[in-house]
Amino acid sequence: MTPNLEWLRAFVVFAEHLNFTRAAEALHLSQPALHVQVKKLGEQLEVTLYERRGRALVLTDEGREVLAFGRELLARCERFGQRLRRAPAETPPHLVAGEGALLYLLPLAALVRGGERLRTTVLDGASTVRAIREGRADVGVAALSRPPEDLESAPMAESASVLLVPAGHRLAKRRRVRARDLDGERLVLPPRGRPQREAIELWLAGADARVEVDVEARGWPLTLRFAALGLGLAIVNDFCPTPRRMRAIVIDGLPRQRYFALRRPGALRTEAQARVWEVLCP
Repeated sequence: MTPNLEWLRAFVVFAEHLNFTRAAEALHLSQPALHVQVKKLGEQLEVTLYERRGRALVLTDEGREVLAFGRELLARCERFGQRLRRAPAETPPHLVAGEGALLYLLPLAALVRGGERLRTTVLDGASTVRAIREGRADVGVAALSRPPEDLESAPMAESASVLLVPAGHRLAKRRRVRARDLDGERLVLPPRGRPQREAIELWLAGADARVEVDVEARGWPLTLRFAALGLGLAIVNDFCPTPRRMRAIVIDGLPRQRYFALRRPGALRTEAQARVWEVLCP
C-alpha cells in the first residue's frame, strides 16, 4: 500500500508539533483540512496514528514508525529534486550523542575530514534512541546496557569509571578504590534520576558508605570543572581528560559503560551518512 504523499507530509508536520492548530499554521491549511488528511492517512494504512492522553496528543508505536518513514521519504524526495536541479550539496548527516561522547569519545575530526559538513545535536541516551526511531537523526551514539532490538547497532567503546581526586588527597596514591574508601567524602554527582547517579548510589549503599553530595552537575564538562575547583571528588568515565593537579584512580565495583552506534535498519542512506557509520564502527 502506497501512502498518499500529501497526507504523509501533513502527518509529519502534525507529528512534529502534536498540535493541530500549530501544525495547520505551519502548513498554511485550515485545522479541519489537516485533521481530515491525518485521519485519511490512518484509514489508508489501517492503523491508529495518535491517541489522546489527558490533554496531550501522543503518537502510537505505529505513528512513530510512520513518522520515521515519512521523514525519510520526504528527505529522499528533496534529494532527488536537488540532483535533478543540479542543486548544491545534499543535507549533511545528522549525528546525535551526549555532550561527553561528542567532546571526548567520538572521532569528530575524522567525521568532518576535508571540510565535509556534519550536523550534530546533544541528547541523552533515551532521547538519542527516540530521535533515531522517529527519523529525526541519521546516526546516534549512546551508553546503553543493551541496544534496542528494533534498531541496527554496533558496539563502539567500553569505558571504566574513575575517581578524580586532588593530588594531595588521602586517596591520591591509591591505584584502585572501592566504595567503602569514599566513606565521609564530598562528591560531585549527576542529578537524581540519572542512570549514572542511580548506579553510584547503589554501589555506595552496598558498602554502607556515607557521602555528602555537595554539587549536582549534568554532563562531564561541568563535572570536571567543579572537581577541578575542589568542590568535591568526581566519578567520571575514563575517556574524560584529567584536570591539572588531579589524579584519576580506577574504581572497583562499578559496571563498565558500553557505547553503541545506532541507526534505523533498512533506511535509505546517502554516501555521507554511510561514511559516518563507517568511521564510528570501523
